[in-house]
Amino acid sequence: MFRTLLVIAIGFLPSLFSLWLMRKTQARMRSHLRRVARNFPREPIPVDSRPEPSDRYYLEGVGYLIGDISCRYNARSGYLRCAVNPSGPCEGCRYYEAQEFRK
Repeated sequence: MFRTLLVIAIGFLPSLFSLWLMRKTQARMRSHLRRVARNFPREPIPVDSRPEPSDRYYLEGVGYLIGDISCRYNARSGYLRCAVNPSGPCEGCRYYEAQEFRK
């Protein structure tokens, strides 16, 4: 009878050790997340990513675009001006290449 109980107890040891290790890891992660949340700035960092109104225009069927649409590198997006010079301006850009339009 004692041997049977000893075998059962030894059989439970790996699972009990695993459970203890998981709880310890969870407690450590919870503590780490609290510390990060406490040190994280509460105020959002202001980001002025809007393009200047003079550089933004509406193209029928496409939507709002910024930058020179005739440039090869234009992103054709309302958020990103160009693949080479995303912050702009397009006027006088040394990477400007006229796009060839197919018929």
